[in-house]
This record gives sequence, structure tokens and C-alpha cells, in this order.
Amino acid sequence: MDFKQIQELIKMINKSNISELSIEQDQFKITIKQKDNEVQQIVTVPAVTAVQPVAVAPQPVAQAAPAAAAPAAPAAAAPAAASNLITIKSPMIGTFYRSAGPGKPSFVNVGDEVAPGKVVCIIEAMKLFNEIESEVSGKIVKVLVDDASPVEYDQPLFLVEP
Repeated sequence: MDFKQIQELIKMINKSNISELSIEQDQFKITIKQKDNEVQQIVTVPAVTAVQPVAVAPQPVAQAAPAAAAPAAPAAAAPAAASNLITIKSPMIGTFYRSAGPGKPSFVNVGDEVAPGKVVCIIEAMKLFNEIESEVSGKIVKVLVDDASPVEYDQPLFLVEP
């Protein structure tokens, strides 16, 4: 069983109600387990990490308690503006790389156009370097992960404007 087949299995299990799947072939054995609560926590953690710089701004607002209602409106407008953006997420756990190697140009930068099938990054998992391709077309608006940093399954990597 090759890596693409394992990725497809993981995607199919995540879309289904199956909580565990075990497959044995000759000298190969794989067990995939799904726990809804843990997956939700993993998705939440990167969102908090990406928002940390914004979390610094509410501290002065906490000091000015009467003005707390006014800053809530801009905070609500930001997600509305971001609602038209598409998120490219990590299909696996591993280390995120923006380029093919040190000193080489990044696969994509902010402002670059992407199309389905275009490589946007590499994720290293267990000494295997997996090229991650875009499944959407549009313009890269934001890179959410630093180069050479660890990523979780389903963690947002890029924001794309269709």
C-alpha cells in the first residue's frame, strides 16, 4: 500500500462515521483511529495560534470596560471579510516546508496565483517529502505557517482568494 492510498483512506474515514479501521496485507499492517473530540481540538489550536497577535489588542479594551462594545463590531467584520477565502489545509502531520530545499525559491508567495495541481508546499512525514498540491484556484492571500515548523492534520496552511 503506497502513501497516496493511505492518505485516501484517512480522508474517507474522516468523512465517515467509522471510528477505527485495521488493514493487514502480507507483512504490512495499518490501524487508523478517529476520535471526533481530538480532531476538533487540533483544528482549534492552530486557529488560536494564528490569532495570538490579535489577542494582544483586547488587553487595552479590557482596561476601558465601557468601550468594550465598540471593538466587538470590527472583530465581527473581520471574519465576514475572510468568509470568502478558501483555506488550504494540511492533509497530514509533519514538518511544513515552503521550498524544495534551503536557498531555493518558495513554491508560492503571497499574491501568487494557484490552480488545482500546483505544488504549494512540502510536508515531511517520517523522512518522506510529500508535495502538497492546491485543490483550488485563486490568489494566495496569506501563509499561515512558518517554514520548517510542525503542522497537524487539517491545520490551515494558506488562505486563498478565489
